[in-house]
Amino acid sequence: MIQQIKYYSELKEFLNSSIQSDQAALNINMQSQIGDQGSKDQSSALANYTNLQNLTLSLRCNQIGDQGTQDISSALANYTNLQNLTLDLESNQIGDQGIQYLSSALANYTNLQNLTLNLRCNQIGDQGIQYLSSALANYTNLQNLELNFWSNYIGDYGIQYLSSALANCTNLQNLELNLWLNQIGDQGIQYLSSALANCTNLQNLKLNLCKTSIGAVCALNLCSALANCTNISNLVLDLGENQIDATGAQGIGSNLANLTNLSYLVLTLKFNQIGDEGALGLCTALANCTNLQTLALNLAKNRIGNQGVLGLGSVLANCTNLSILELNLMGNQIDDTGASALASALANCTNLQSLALDLAYNQMSDSQYLKVLIKCLKLKRLVDLIKIYY
Repeated sequence: MIQQIKYYSELKEFLNSSIQSDQAALNINMQSQIGDQGSKDQSSALANYTNLQNLTLSLRCNQIGDQGTQDISSALANYTNLQNLTLDLESNQIGDQGIQYLSSALANYTNLQNLTLNLRCNQIGDQGIQYLSSALANYTNLQNLELNFWSNYIGDYGIQYLSSALANCTNLQNLELNLWLNQIGDQGIQYLSSALANCTNLQNLKLNLCKTSIGAVCALNLCSALANCTNISNLVLDLGENQIDATGAQGIGSNLANLTNLSYLVLTLKFNQIGDEGALGLCTALANCTNLQTLALNLAKNRIGNQGVLGLGSVLANCTNLSILELNLMGNQIDDTGASALASALANCTNLQSLALDLAYNQMSDSQYLKVLIKCLKLKRLVDLIKIYY
């Protein structure tokens, strides 16, 4: 039977609504700065929905602190039948104490199959992640997990706790983890790598580690762990703005090439130092991903010159199954010779249906830009709008 979902976007509307204790699905989206007092009022009403199986609760940008989180958690603790939970508390003022309250409620959800938890832009540190990880470790039936911790205060110890919990979620098929703008070092990445190596049932992975000071060794360890997840078909990996060199880029490619089921890859290595050697090594390895149909590769600001782009083009021409290609080479050292060679190589990608190419802030002339555009327009199967930036 299809469940009827009730939607609320105003606090007053929700508080004045008729309560149905047998309601199984609820969607609440409030962004009106309700604060801790509003959270308390809302939680009193939420506590009456004891049979919920599906809950979406979005309270971003509401000035909710630890006290408000405690009130919300008291209501959530009653939902022992929950199977699907989306909780969006982005851009509030929640610290470790608030996460402790929340984790106590989440620990009751032994039947949970799908969890989306957005805690971006709060004040969460290692202690808070330890509390939360204790709850996550109980989710042995969890299949889909999205965790957004962007811009908090999480360090290596927090990642150690989180990694231990993830290692227990052996039934995970889809994982999205955003750790951008935290305080994670080499040790934290090592913990995370060990955990991901155990998630062998993963089919879809989205991992954001932008601006986490990852070097070549860490990148190699991480991708070596991912190589164990042979069922992955869709991978989004953001390692931008780190400290990855040519060796690291080559290792990333070599390990990702072991993912033989990979058909969709978004790889961001912008603002690193991979150079010509790294670009060539990376793409040579990726050419072994023979099932790739969609490739988005961001190599902006990586000191790549003509030699690197020549190799890149020749390798891409051999990726015969590619139908969608996004290539960002902005801010490198490519001149007319390299741009011309790249365009000629792309012209051999006979199955391409969609192409986006960013060559802005290189060393190309206006006339060469027009020649690149003309060559790409001749791609026989291209049906989607071409985007070529210069």
